[in-house]
Amino acid sequence: MEVLAVIPARGGSKGLPRKNLRELLGKPLLGYSIEAALESRTITRTVVSTDSEEIAALAQQLGAEVPFLRPERLAADETPMIDVISHALEVLYPGFRNGPRVPDWVIVLQPTSPLRSHKHIDAAFSQLFEMDGDSLASVCAAKESPFWMFRVDTSGFLRPILSRQVFRRQDLPPVFRLNGAIYITQPTLVAQRRLLGQRIVPFFMAWEESVDIDNEEDLRLAEYMLKIKMKSNRCD
Repeated sequence: MEVLAVIPARGGSKGLPRKNLRELLGKPLLGYSIEAALESRTITRTVVSTDSEEIAALAQQLGAEVPFLRPERLAADETPMIDVISHALEVLYPGFRNGPRVPDWVIVLQPTSPLRSHKHIDAAFSQLFEMDGDSLASVCAAKESPFWMFRVDTSGFLRPILSRQVFRRQDLPPVFRLNGAIYITQPTLVAQRRLLGQRIVPFFMAWEESVDIDNEEDLRLAEYMLKIKMKSNRCD
C-alpha cells in the first residue's frame, strides 16, 4: 500500500510572517509535521509542497522530498487546499486522473498543527480502515454549539442558524469542528476536486492537541501545550 503525505507549506503568511519557519521549542514549526510523517508506520512517502526555496531547503534537510516548487498562483491566501493537493498529484503522478499508478491514499498534514504526532496518524488510518470510510478528517469538540447561533435577517431580527432550537445546555447534541491536523483522501476524490467524500470517518482529538497556529497567541499556546506534553512523556 502506498500512502503519500503532502505537507503544504507556502512562504507567505499574513497572520504570522514566516510562520512555517518560526521556531517552536528550538525546532522550526514545519519540522513537527515532517517528523510525524517520517515516524509514521503507515506513510510511505513524504512530500512538502512549497513556493519558497528557503522552506524547500529546510524540508529537504529535515528528510522530506521537495521534487517541485509550487507555482505562485497556488500560493495565495485564497488558494483552495484541494488545488494544492491536485497540483502535487499531477506533478508526482502525471495523468493521475486516468492513470493506474497513483498512491492508494493521500494524507494532508498542515504544518500549523504541531501537536499532531505519528501516533495520531497511524491511529487515524486504523480508524479509517476499521470503519471502511472513503476519507477521514480529524475533529475536536466544538466550544460553541450551532444550535445556539443566530443570524440577523434583512429586517434586523434574529433568526436561528438551524431550524431546531435547543434552549437547555443538557439538551444540546454533541458537535465537532475540523481541527485541520489530519485529512486523509483518495486520488479519485481529488480528481473530482473533493478533499472529502461521502463516508467521512471522524478522528477525535483532544482540544489541547488541536492547536492550529495562525498568530502569535496560537504559537504561545502551542509552546505551552508542548511543554506539558513533554513533561508528561518524561513522567511516563
